[in-house]
Amino acid sequence: MRIDRLVAILLLLQQREQVTAAEVARELEVSERTARRDLDALAMAGVPVYSMQGRGGGWRLVGGARTDLSGLTVREARALFLVAGQASAATPTVKAALRKLVHALPEPFRAQAEAAASSLVTDPQRWGSSRVEPRPPRFLDELQDAVIRGVQVRLGYVDRAGTETERTVHPLGIVAKGPSWYLVSNTETGRRTFRIDRVSSADPTDEPVHRPEDFDLAESWREIADEVDRKRTPLEIQAVCAPHGMALLRMAFGGRLEVGGATTDGRIEVVIRGRDEYVLAGELAGLVEWIEVTGPPGVRDHLASIGNALVERYG
Repeated sequence: MRIDRLVAILLLLQQREQVTAAEVARELEVSERTARRDLDALAMAGVPVYSMQGRGGGWRLVGGARTDLSGLTVREARALFLVAGQASAATPTVKAALRKLVHALPEPFRAQAEAAASSLVTDPQRWGSSRVEPRPPRFLDELQDAVIRGVQVRLGYVDRAGTETERTVHPLGIVAKGPSWYLVSNTETGRRTFRIDRVSSADPTDEPVHRPEDFDLAESWREIADEVDRKRTPLEIQAVCAPHGMALLRMAFGGRLEVGGATTDGRIEVVIRGRDEYVLAGELAGLVEWIEVTGPPGVRDHLASIGNALVERYG
């Protein structure tokens, strides 16, 4: 934890130009003795910090020295180091920029910063899945640049059926979901989402984007994701579940589960989404000890059929 405190003190010095040991102790929730020892350690490590004695005294950086990390908290600085690491999912351009910020730290801190940058491995693959590493899509940088500059783009796009079209879009934002990247845009036919790995060309124009004043990318993506989830799982079943079975139900269905209120007998009302009545019945068959399906009738019939088949084979 000491390196965290030393980086935090350095950032405090940059923000306030001068600090006292009492202020450092209060900010970092340590004793004044510990704060003085840390300030002395900064000076001994070669950081250009010195103390001014007497009334109005304190600790300062020589000549008001600053780094490009001015204003960051220690947690933010640590997060910066992690994102700059080789295992990060950030694009090469972002990694290069972050590494420049990391190297802006004074020499005594660079070893710890570089250690933080190499301390995390991200493995997006599930057990048993392909080991092919996803690559950033071809036109990601061009589309990010268009979003930032607020200019329209002539977009070539290949849909799921393999049909290629071209249109002018108003880029509003980019979303990374798992290994896939999406462009959220306004078009002549309304708001659309494009998978960036299906973009065949991206030519920025000089025309400004028409961006709704109340547009919020995170909220817009939540709406898009909810709509996609409902299209993927259009079937809804109603059921009641024993309270001690809710943890298993959440593990089994995740975001496909909606929890309602309690019934008069203490069970919990739930709605579960799926794509097919028979498949959903199969998923529920192992949970009959805790859950009772109340509808639709087709799922109940499939459950009864599965139960009869199990009794016939194993009874």
